[in-house]
Amino acid sequence: MTTDNTKFIVQGKLADNERLKTQSNFLRGTIAQDLQDDLTGAFVGDNFQLIRFHGMYQQDDRDLRAERAKQKLEPLQNVMLRARLPGGIISTAQWLAIDKFAEEKSLYGSIRLTTRQTFQFHGVLKPHIKLMHQTLNQVGIDAIATAGDVNRNVLCTSNPVESIVHQEAYEWAKKISEHLLPKTRAYAEIWLDGEKLETTDHEPILGSTYLPRKFKTTVVIPPQNDVDVHANDLNFVAIAHDGKLVGFNVLVGGGLAMTHGDKETYPRKADDFGFIPLEHTLAIAEAVVTTQRDWGNRVARKNAKTKYTLERVGVENFKTEVEKRAGVQFTASRPYEFTERGDRIGWVAGVDGKYHLTLFIENGRILDYPGKTLKTGCAEIAKIHPGDFRLTANQNLIVAGVPAELKETIEQLARQHGLMADDVSAQRKDSMACVALPTCPLAMAEAERYLPDAVTQIEGLLAKHGLADDSIIFRVTGCPNGCGRAMLAEVGLVGKGPGKYNFHLGGNRNGTRIPKMYLENISEQQIMDELDVLIGRWSQERLANEAFGDYVIRAEIIAPVVDSAKDFYA
Repeated sequence: MTTDNTKFIVQGKLADNERLKTQSNFLRGTIAQDLQDDLTGAFVGDNFQLIRFHGMYQQDDRDLRAERAKQKLEPLQNVMLRARLPGGIISTAQWLAIDKFAEEKSLYGSIRLTTRQTFQFHGVLKPHIKLMHQTLNQVGIDAIATAGDVNRNVLCTSNPVESIVHQEAYEWAKKISEHLLPKTRAYAEIWLDGEKLETTDHEPILGSTYLPRKFKTTVVIPPQNDVDVHANDLNFVAIAHDGKLVGFNVLVGGGLAMTHGDKETYPRKADDFGFIPLEHTLAIAEAVVTTQRDWGNRVARKNAKTKYTLERVGVENFKTEVEKRAGVQFTASRPYEFTERGDRIGWVAGVDGKYHLTLFIENGRILDYPGKTLKTGCAEIAKIHPGDFRLTANQNLIVAGVPAELKETIEQLARQHGLMADDVSAQRKDSMACVALPTCPLAMAEAERYLPDAVTQIEGLLAKHGLADDSIIFRVTGCPNGCGRAMLAEVGLVGKGPGKYNFHLGGNRNGTRIPKMYLENISEQQIMDELDVLIGRWSQERLANEAFGDYVIRAEIIAPVVDSAKDFYA
């Protein structure tokens, strides 16, 4: 049942992306013809945007752009592909296949673990794009709907300690992903040489013009908030009883992206709609998506995300519509608490007698470096490991389901290749960055390449003030789009220009509070100077075990963000 309630539909001239989707013939465009054009390495016209629905972004190496222009050459056009991997689980056979493709067909040779709990290929040139999709398909992976105005890769808590609950939650993540996928055959036709059918495409959930904006979904198992629920449009918080999953609390309307200088955009926490039994999960997921499909802002893309729809129409109105469409009533949320957020680095024993090794991968970049052969090490482990790998939303890698007799061998391989070390600080483990330069076209400042040195400096400041064993949730994004989730950090840096960042303070350790801008457009040196003063005060004035983000709020160094729409910029 749906409600014809036009008062919640934004009137006005539609954004051009709506024209693009309408005219795309269900996401086909002229991508197939464009692939045959060898005069340019780029996709042209609408295809530049349409390939995103097929899991790709067109990029070029910005480090080389000026030099190539001098030589009157086109920028080094290539694509980044993000795979669809619900819950981040990948078999070792699949891993070896993506390792081989990255080595042989990408410009950079690396595998990038992302904050969306999947992997990315970077630097794939046009002649290899079709082969890339076919290589993935041969091992049971695709890139459908990992970008564009659709529901993207569904995240799931990766901690495998609670093995039974985790398996159930992971199965629901897969079901949600499959249920909300586009139904068009465009992907199969273009990339896999699928048969062109005469039947008319039909999108019963996403609609012929798909969603107004990107949509992100998670399944999370308390007490671990490793997927950062408040960064996502739709979240299913697992509720267990006697070690068995019984249902979900549903949180709607989170999101971190904003636009510099535009106070109508802001990060926002998700609202708790209530509890549902397991059997209603897909109906509720579909109802939330279709309500956002019909009520989301298709006029102004900067205000098209679910978080802005809730602010505009009212949380209760949105919730009521979801209940009507699903034919389900939410009941009072079941109690839960988030007490942890990052990944448990190192070995953890599972309830099934097997072991799970979480490897810390700084920035998620798996590549062979001098003296640190990460990519080779992962491949060597994959060759002998009978279990699977699990990618985390914090850019780390879990070798899961290790039998006791292989534990020592796998640890030796990990240490030999620099995948395990005893000297990785808590601060480094609690830091994260997006890709940014040189490949991301949206990046205004460095993030991935800046993070290691920035963390080293923060480690020095902590040690200087007697806090070497402590850490601060520290995140850097190269632009305000939020990929590095800086707007859920205790210290969040958002790129403003080369070497310049907006400096945000006041998030908390469990990821349930948005930080607020403390200083605008400051240099890397100014950031460290400010942190020196703030960490010094924290060391002297903190209460017992008081986290940095909580301290700066209590000390009134920064005001808390309670209602983003009202006080994020106040």
